[in-house]
Amino acid sequence: MNSKHKKTLKSFFSNPVSSSQWKDIEKLLIAIGCTVSEGRGPRVRFKKNNIFAVFHRPHPEKETQRGAVLSVRDYLTKIGEMP
Repeated sequence: MNSKHKKTLKSFFSNPVSSSQWKDIEKLLIAIGCTVSEGRGPRVRFKKNNIFAVFHRPHPEKETQRGAVLSVRDYLTKIGEMP
């Protein structure tokens, strides 16, 4: 995990949670060892330690809303990846 990934990870656990670029979220999850599989439409499935999460890629925007960032934070907590 490089410094940009670490910065992204820290931002997920800050309060208040801010929105984030989807590409940064996806790159972080891949960097920590999640496998990615495409679902139907904008769905993307991540798996690590047999724990799954499904997220929707934002479209047409590139920015992920705060609610989705909170869901990513919950997933990171479940798989034991916290700053």
